[in-house]
Amino acid sequence: MSKQLSSESQKQSALVICPGRGTYNKDELGYLQRHHSDKFHILDTIDSERASKGQVTVTELDQMQNYQMRVHTAGENAASLIYACSFADFLAIDSNQYDIVAVTGNSMGWYIALAVAQALTQPNAAKLINTMGSMMAGGTVGGQAIYPIVDDNWQVSAERVAQVNSAIAEINTHPEARIYESIRLGGYIVFGGNYAALALLEEYLPKLDERYPMRLFNHAAFHTPLLDEVSEQALQLLPSDMFQAPKIPLIDGRGHIWQPYSTDTAALHRYTLGHQVNRTYDFSAAVEVAIKEFAPDKVIVLGPGATLGGAIAQTFIQHQWHNLQSKSDFIAQQKDQPLLLAMGLAEQRQRVV
Repeated sequence: MSKQLSSESQKQSALVICPGRGTYNKDELGYLQRHHSDKFHILDTIDSERASKGQVTVTELDQMQNYQMRVHTAGENAASLIYACSFADFLAIDSNQYDIVAVTGNSMGWYIALAVAQALTQPNAAKLINTMGSMMAGGTVGGQAIYPIVDDNWQVSAERVAQVNSAIAEINTHPEARIYESIRLGGYIVFGGNYAALALLEEYLPKLDERYPMRLFNHAAFHTPLLDEVSEQALQLLPSDMFQAPKIPLIDGRGHIWQPYSTDTAALHRYTLGHQVNRTYDFSAAVEVAIKEFAPDKVIVLGPGATLGGAIAQTFIQHQWHNLQSKSDFIAQQKDQPLLLAMGLAEQRQRVV
């Protein structure tokens, strides 16, 4: 008994963050084979869901000899592939080291968070993620572009924020253009809009680092009213009885906490397939609420990839978590006593599994 108490007291609390689209890239090809050859049984549910729709299985996608951007980043493939990698990573977290106190995700990562927190069973998660990922298999609605609102020290630039707000207002005065804030992503704003608006964005915003504003390949205008019709279809296709109360607190894209003993599952269904689909996803607010309400010892980002690290660190800095004031502060903290552990990075992964 005393040994058990000692072990429990040594555990660290952890917030788990689930990644969204765009995280399974060329370097991640074979991720499931490399890290999860012992967990191939969890792919059965995902693969059978896809096979029933005549789709290439996640196992096949991961084991392809070459990475094919148009194949691996297509929504109908990327969503299930990233879910499989992330869910397997979650199962690999050492439960003797970490006590998971809350879960959140970025954009499509919300669907993965629902699965991780057990608000969806594995079969229902596979169905929902595959359905939502395949909604625009015939062609995406609009697109996304990303632009930084922080300076080189990762501190918010009032000038850049003003430029972004001005650009949105100006572009929306054009009758053929519609653009919105799609995701608030730490030190970045992700825009969602139609093609006319995205073209204008490149005129209205100053070019930065020879790449911003940068279009996101194979991404639709997620989290904007341009997806109202997709939301309506999803609400018809996916019933509310698929959802159940989470076993772990969930933080959504507004910063709202869904608690295990007080979740209205009908409301969770409406949020997931309504607001979450066609209104701004505030990932920055989700991280802010998580670190302030749950005060985790560590923040663990599931793989594949490690592209969320910068956005999460920028949110830490905005709220001076652990007295972090700048990019250099964060880098020094990571070397000394890392707060952020990305499972997509080999060295940090070793601290988690």
